[in-house]
Amino acid sequence: MFESKSGVFLIAGIGFFSLSFLVMGVLPWTMYLDQPELTVEEIAEQGILHEFVDLAERFPKQFEEQYPGGVTTASFAEALELGHKIYVGEACWHCHSQQVRPVSNEDLRWGPVSHAREYQNVLQRPVLFGTRRVGPDLAREGARRSNDWHVAHFFKPTIVAPTSVMPEYPWFYDEDGYPNKRGFAIITYVQWLGSWLVEYPYYQGEGPAGPTTDDAINQRRAGTQTKKKETDF
Repeated sequence: MFESKSGVFLIAGIGFFSLSFLVMGVLPWTMYLDQPELTVEEIAEQGILHEFVDLAERFPKQFEEQYPGGVTTASFAEALELGHKIYVGEACWHCHSQQVRPVSNEDLRWGPVSHAREYQNVLQRPVLFGTRRVGPDLAREGARRSNDWHVAHFFKPTIVAPTSVMPEYPWFYDEDGYPNKRGFAIITYVQWLGSWLVEYPYYQGEGPAGPTTDDAINQRRAGTQTKKKETDF
């Protein structure tokens, strides 16, 4: 077998497959074996998103009809769970992935390459890595855009993105054009994506504080010291 090219390729193929299985399957499993997946309730208890509160304030009548108790940890968890089900059921993951890959300069468009720790919760099941991107990656979509933007986008995408091929979702709204329970839920879920990151809601240097990586912090400190020296003259 080792004397033929086909035999060498066969052995090499089996070897590389076994190595990839160990690196991409067994190794992550051993690393996170003692870290159980967060439930929806545990996610909600970490803190209610500002965007969920904002929806209640912008659409008080409609929100109260769908969530009679108002903004609570329970209603936030309910919206997240329903939003996730809608995202999967409407096949949003066919056109939007939730994984920043180490190829094609994706980190320049959507931030650092995704890590396993970002998927340690039930709202990442089934895995929504995706295989293509008709639309942008949504792994860290939360807080990039306002609730108003998402309300308009789901109602008629071309209002905010003229070249969009995304379909309209009128069933996310009532007869008066306000978000219904499904509308509140899907917006809450999308606004939640990426909220577990330290730099949320500022990504890629957005916001007054800029990026929060160690290198960026050191650069800002160096710049501050330089300005201080200049003002001493």
